[in-house]
Amino acid sequence: MEETPKVTQRSISMTTSIAYFALSIVINSMGNVLTLVTSSHIHPHFLGSAYWTAAENNLGLAVLGKDNPLALFWAFMILGMLTSVLNAILMKKWDWKRIGGNFIFMLPFSIFIQWFSNIFNQIMPDAYSLPMVILYVLINFFGVALIGTAISIYQRVNLVLHPADDLFQILRFRYCKGNATVSMWMSYIPPTIFALIAMPKMGLANFGLGTIFALLFQGAITGWADKHIFGKLTHQALDLGN
Repeated sequence: MEETPKVTQRSISMTTSIAYFALSIVINSMGNVLTLVTSSHIHPHFLGSAYWTAAENNLGLAVLGKDNPLALFWAFMILGMLTSVLNAILMKKWDWKRIGGNFIFMLPFSIFIQWFSNIFNQIMPDAYSLPMVILYVLINFFGVALIGTAISIYQRVNLVLHPADDLFQILRFRYCKGNATVSMWMSYIPPTIFALIAMPKMGLANFGLGTIFALLFQGAITGWADKHIFGKLTHQALDLGN
């Protein structure tokens, strides 16, 4: 007889969960946009954006073309849902609710990405002087820190997740014994494959110092945020398997 999966209980109300989730979406969107805008206002090969963002962007442009106005939309949607399929394989079950949650996550996330992009592109000038370059590097790293912090919040709330973050959560608690750093490194395998496929056409566009910083430290920042950002918020309703 199949055992019932072990699922931890929720210790906070649904209203509180939604509030935390909404805040994390805003923080995550802002962090991603800060990495993109600072990169584009210096040079995309110097700073670069967060790892998943850079990889999905490059593959979308390589396959669908730089002139396709919907290239990024389709790239992020298709690659996101492919990641959902990988998550189902790792979970060893096809969970429509979980996959639907992955899809639902993308809508407000994409809206805030566009909104913040419009704002920051208007108020942040190109960086020509050394002090401006240094400032943009720091802002880029701060954007990565915001992404790691947001991941910590909505993974603990665990209502719906971005497929990439869902992958990180599955790896963290099913395969890495809760280790945020190791699981983050493992979750970078799919975007690395995306980037390698795109490399003949895109080279290393959108990969730079910010990408390296994210690769090295984003997982550790998430682990730090678990303890220090809303420290009383524990992981809710975790599916720990059989």
